[in-house]
Amino acid sequence: TIMQPRLCILLTVIPWVFSNMVALTHTLLLIRLLFCDSNTLPHFFCDLAPLLKLSCSDTMINELVLFIVGLLVITFPFSLILFSYVCIVKAVLRISSTEGKWKAFSTCGSHLTVVLLFYGTIVGVYFFPSSTHTDHRDKIGAVLFTVVTPMMNPFIYTLRNKDMKGALRKLINRKCSFL
Repeated sequence: TIMQPRLCILLTVIPWVFSNMVALTHTLLLIRLLFCDSNTLPHFFCDLAPLLKLSCSDTMINELVLFIVGLLVITFPFSLILFSYVCIVKAVLRISSTEGKWKAFSTCGSHLTVVLLFYGTIVGVYFFPSSTHTDHRDKIGAVLFTVVTPMMNPFIYTLRNKDMKGALRKLINRKCSFL
């Protein structure tokens, strides 16, 4: 009942505007940097932290802005997610049956695991100065929050379905019988 068309538009436009403002901020700050050595990023996509490492200029302002803007961009949605989980836990605790509580906490637990993995790797990659960790750690963190986390969602939500569990068991049993 609260999802009116105006609210839907606002929920679409506001993140789009803010994300473009953040990207523009970082892009404009990159313009002032000099890149004098290699132009090959030791990364699997053009991420800001490895790009800053290629610069032979002072990147302290860029890293400070990355930290401050990142803190705002990450803290706000993460706090909303945590607040929603507090509300969910309160609602689940009101459920009378133990089975119902277990099912609700099971679903929430797997989702919360993905959320913590996503935000944890983002904090590890973006909230520490690039000089404090290796390129290898950046790559692992980037793979975790750009590839692994989105890939986990279909598994988490489809394996909650009894039909999908049954089909997966049949597939595994069929594969094992051929070996």
